[in-house]
Amino acid sequence: MKPEVYKAYVKILHDELVPAMGCTEPIAIAYAAALARDTLGCLPQRIEVQASGNLIKNVKSVVVPNTGGLKGIEAAAVAGVIAGDASKELEAISVVTDSQKAEIQALVAAGMCTASLLESGLVFDLIVTVFSGTSSARVRIANHHTHVVLVEKDGQVLRQQPVDFSSSIGEIPAEKQMLTIHDILEFAETAKLDDVREVLMRQVRYNTAICEEGLRGDYGANVGKVLLRECGSDVDVRCKAKAAAGSDARMGGCELPVVINSGSGNQGITVSMPVVEYARELGVSEDKMLRALILSNLIAIHQKAGIGSLSAYCGAVSAGAAAGAAIAYLLGGGEYEIEHTLVNCLAISSGVVCDGAKASCAGKIALALDAARMGYLMIKNKQQFRGGDGILKKGVEETIGVVGRLGKDGMRETDREILHIMMGC
Repeated sequence: MKPEVYKAYVKILHDELVPAMGCTEPIAIAYAAALARDTLGCLPQRIEVQASGNLIKNVKSVVVPNTGGLKGIEAAAVAGVIAGDASKELEAISVVTDSQKAEIQALVAAGMCTASLLESGLVFDLIVTVFSGTSSARVRIANHHTHVVLVEKDGQVLRQQPVDFSSSIGEIPAEKQMLTIHDILEFAETAKLDDVREVLMRQVRYNTAICEEGLRGDYGANVGKVLLRECGSDVDVRCKAKAAAGSDARMGGCELPVVINSGSGNQGITVSMPVVEYARELGVSEDKMLRALILSNLIAIHQKAGIGSLSAYCGAVSAGAAAGAAIAYLLGGGEYEIEHTLVNCLAISSGVVCDGAKASCAGKIALALDAARMGYLMIKNKQQFRGGDGILKKGVEETIGVVGRLGKDGMRETDREILHIMMGC
C-alpha cells in the first residue's frame, strides 16, 4: 500500500470516529450556542437559530440529552447557553445539573429561543446568534458538525474561515477519494493496529455501553427489546437487537456518548455493534475484531463520501451494508465475498428515506442489517444481483458511485418534500 494512502486511512479513522452525546445535529446546535455565549461573555437574554433544512429535519423529533425529555432546536440551543461546555464540542452538554435542567425547561417554555430555515445552498449550515441588551455574538458552523467558520461579537469578526461550498456540488474530499474496497481490505489486513487501536476500542466500549443500556431501559419504541422477545436470540437477531437498542436509547435522550461514523451516532452504532457481536460469537481475537471494524468503518465512510453527511438517503443502509461486508470477512470471506455482500445489500435496501432522527431509526437499522445478512447468504450460495439490474453497475466501485449519485442528486427533491411534510407546509 502506498504510504500516502495508508496515512490518509489512519487520519480518516481518527477524524471520523469521535465521541458524541446524543444525536449529532442537536448537539452541534448546543455546541454553537455554548460558543456564542462564551463569546458574548454573559448569559444571553435571547437566542436566534438559523439552520439548513437537513439540520432542522434531524433535530425536530429527537430528544436532546440532559433536558428532561425536551425535543427540537430550541431545547438544544437553550441547553447550550445554560449548561454547555464549548471545549467538549460534541459532548458539550454531557454534564448538566438538575437545577440547570429545570432552568432549561423554563426558558424553552418562555420562548427564549426562536428558529428559522437557513437557505444558503449548504446541506449543513447553522448560525446561532445570542443577545444581551445592545450586545450580540454570532457563531456559524458549516459543512461539518464542529467546523466553525465564523465567530463575531457586536459585528466585529473574531474568527473566520472561507465557507466551503464544494460539498453542495458533489465534490468528495481528497483523502476520501483514495478510498476503494480493494485498498480498504488491504489496509484492514495489514495495518499496524496500534495506529488505530485506541479509536476503535473506544468505539467498542462506548457503543457497547449505550446498546446494553437500550436493552435495559425504556427508550423510544424499544425495537431492540421487541426483536429479542419475538425473534429468539441467535447471533443474527442479537446483532440487529443490540444495534437497534443503541438507537432506541440515543434517539430517546440517553445521556451516554457514542462514537460516530460519517457524522452520525446511529451509523457509528450500526457499523460497530453487529461486528463486535459476531466477533464475540465466533471467538476471534481482539486483533481480528479490530481489523473487521476497520473494514466496516471505512466501507461506510467510502459510501457516504459520495452521498454526503446529510441526505434523504438513510445512512443506516450504507452502515448496515458495511457491517455486512465486515461480517463476511469474519466468516472467512475474501474480497469477492465482501464486494458481493455489499452490492447485494445495496440492491435490496437502497432508497430507504431519511425523515430525520427519531425512534423509527432503530427499525431502519434492523432492516438494513437484514438486507446485509441476505446479501452475504446470497453470495455464500453463489447467487448475486448483477450489473444492469436496476441501478446496479458492473463492479462494486461503479455501484457505490451510482448509489452516491442517487442519494445526493436524485433524492434532492425528495429531501425538500420530506422537510415540507415534517414542517406542515
